[in-house]
Parts: sequence; structure tokens; C-alpha cells
Amino acid sequence: MVDLVQAGYSAAQLKTLVAEILAETTRQGASSAEVEIGANKGFSVTVRQGDVESVEYHQDKVIEITVYVGKRSGSSSLSDFRPEAIRSAVQAACHIARFTDEDPCSGLADKNLLAFNCPELKLAYPWHMTVEQAIEMAKIGEKAGLAYDKRITHSDGTSISTTEAWNVYGNTEGFIGIFPVTRHEMSCVLIASDGDSMQRDYNYDVVCDPDLLTSITQMTEEAARRTISRLHAKCLTTRRVPVIFAAEEARGLIGHFMSAITGSHLYRKSSFLLDQLGKPIFPSPISIDERPHLAKGLGSAPFDDDGVATRPNVFIKEGILQSYSLGVYAARKLGMQTTGNADGAHNLFITTGKKDLPALLKTMGTGLLVTELMGQGVNLVTGDYSRGATGHWVENGEIQYPVEEVTIAGNLREMYQHLVEVGNDVDIRGNIRTGSILLEEMMVAGD
Repeated sequence: MVDLVQAGYSAAQLKTLVAEILAETTRQGASSAEVEIGANKGFSVTVRQGDVESVEYHQDKVIEITVYVGKRSGSSSLSDFRPEAIRSAVQAACHIARFTDEDPCSGLADKNLLAFNCPELKLAYPWHMTVEQAIEMAKIGEKAGLAYDKRITHSDGTSISTTEAWNVYGNTEGFIGIFPVTRHEMSCVLIASDGDSMQRDYNYDVVCDPDLLTSITQMTEEAARRTISRLHAKCLTTRRVPVIFAAEEARGLIGHFMSAITGSHLYRKSSFLLDQLGKPIFPSPISIDERPHLAKGLGSAPFDDDGVATRPNVFIKEGILQSYSLGVYAARKLGMQTTGNADGAHNLFITTGKKDLPALLKTMGTGLLVTELMGQGVNLVTGDYSRGATGHWVENGEIQYPVEEVTIAGNLREMYQHLVEVGNDVDIRGNIRTGSILLEEMMVAGD
């Protein structure tokens, strides 16, 4: 275990605290119970136009308590770790449980599913940096971004943040698990002007190990390049064309798929992928799987929010839906077995091809490259998809000019079925790792 103290507590102290809370639930009449504790600390700094705009320290902790009285359940949460506060919270949860309706699907995970023998993952890498050093780094980065091109006229902030945290889960089946994680981020937003055109764009990086961060100057210079590339953007006339989602936006397409196969949407019958197990969702070259024990993965975890041991799962194999994404409760509602995904998937990978983005543009020929999406126009019940977009118009495989104020629309089921290719320009800055995605055709609505 990494020797890391969070919010004034060590790993041993947090595990002891969970055990004491569970004992208190039994004393107050609960037949079973589970407890989650999250504790984190860190800081963030923001520099704007060479001046320090903000310095924020954070140190948070929260306890989530769920008790079961037979098949009735009650929950409470608190951030006060004093014994009297904990007793009151347990009392409140037990009181709620006695008045709720019975739910045959409620209750703890089966003991044999719990992560008693989970691997010790290396996910905590503290960044030994002072606030003063972070401020100086941000200033250096912002200066490089502003100097990249004379058309970069202003900065809307360069930020650096670092967080160290504990995740703890325990229940009355005798399981108490704990693991530390770290998260380090830097970002930059720049503004460019040229004549009557003014645009803004950004760039960022996020890792659990600070040694993996790109250099601050590379990050801000890329923000500058992206911003300049948007100057003198045009609107398109309405048309149906091929569309490429740049890697960081392609992540959202896969995220919508995962939402549609999540247990809560399925048992509520609010998913366009209801009753699709064993059926083709994507073209046959596409597979999607999760790897929860990936070293330094931003989505890695030894157990889920039910205390169930995480495991590699294959959701799509050769285009066919193999599995839903389920926690204990949803699995019981559906008459199935949990997949260890009570808190979602962990490090999702999609099959990639051999082409980088320039080669993917050549494959597309003429169409729209989407680099930013806006709005929340996704209906998971029907699969209908409609969002505002900006990007670049492409002809003969080459970018011609920036595009703004258009809407792209389609249906997710059809979009997945008509996925042409996934690029090898994989974006690793998140829980979903994918390259740029080329779709055969979408409606682009403009003038």
C-alpha cells in the first residue's frame, strides 16, 4: 500500500473507522450494511495574463452509509467523522429503512463475489510540487502559448491541479477494501483574433503519474494551434456527408453506447439497446472491452461500488453485443449476474485500425471533421442524436477551412452500424480510449 495520508487519515485508520461504523449498524438493528468513504486533498492554481487568478486548496471527506433491515434499505451521508455524528447518521439510515417498501433485489453482493483477494494496483503517484512551483509552471506555459503566434491575443487561464485520494468500501460480510489514487491535470484556454474573427479553444492533459504529463509548453502551444485553426470559420449548407469524430470527441460516442447497456437503463426499459444481447451492434471488425487493472489507468479499480472484484469484460466482440454493464442491484432486476460495473466501466478500449488522423481524412475524402461538440441532444430511449458541432471541412482528404454553427444529427444505432474505421490516434486522457472515428454519413444542418 502506498504510504499516503489523506484528509488527516491513514489507510489503517480509515479501515478501522469503517469497521466501527459497520459494528454500529448492527448494534442499531440493521441485518446488514455497507459503508463507503471518500477522502481527498490537493490544490489548484490558475494564472491569467501573467497574474495569479486563483489558488484553491481542497480537503474533503464523505461517508455514505446504507443499512438493510431485511429487504428494506435506508441511506445517509455525512462529512463529520465524530463518533456522535456517525451514530446519528446510522440511526437516521435505520429509521428510513424501517419505513421503506421491501425490495427483493436489494442487499449486499454475494460473499463469493467480493474482492477479498483483489490485486494491489499502482494508482497513486503523488506530485511533489509546491503551490509556488505550480504557479511558475503555469506562467511559463501561458507565456509560451501567447508567444506561439501574434494572432493569439489573450489567455483565459492556464491551470494546474493535483489531487490525492482514498477510496474505501466495507460491508457486514467481512469485506473492507481500500485503494489510493492520484490525479494531476493541467489545462489552457486561449483567445485568437484576426480582423473581425475571434475564436477560443483549449488543450489539457490528465494523468495519475505526473511523470506522464506532457510538457507545459507543448500543452499550451497545442492550445494555441487549435485556437488559430478556428479563425474565419464558416457555416455549411445543410447536407448529408461522412463525418469523422476527432479522438477526444469520439470518446462520447462510445460513452453513449456504454450508457445504453448500463443496467439501470435496461431494467427501466429506457435504452435503445434493450434485448440486444447476441445481436450485431457494430461492424464485425469492432470489439470493445474493459481492462480494470491497467497500470496507471485513469479508470482502474480493484473493486466496484458494491465491493465486487473488477475483472476484464468484453462488451462487443466482432461487432456482437456480448454483455451488459451491471452492478449487483441491476443484475438482480434483470435476472443476471453482476459484471463488477456498479460504478461504470473501467478503462474501456475499442479496436483501432492502422491509420492516423491524416490517413483517415484521406479515406473520408470529402466530409466534416468534428473537433468539438455542444449540447446534450442524445435520447437513449430512441437513440436519436443531435448536437451542435464545430470542426473543419475536408475535401480530397485535406482540411480546407474551419466550420462552426452547424448541427450534426443521426440515430446512434445506425451510426454504430455504419462505423467505417477507428484511427490509431488513441486519446488516453480518460476512462475511454479510442482513436478518431469515421462514420459513413450523417446529416449536417447549417444555413
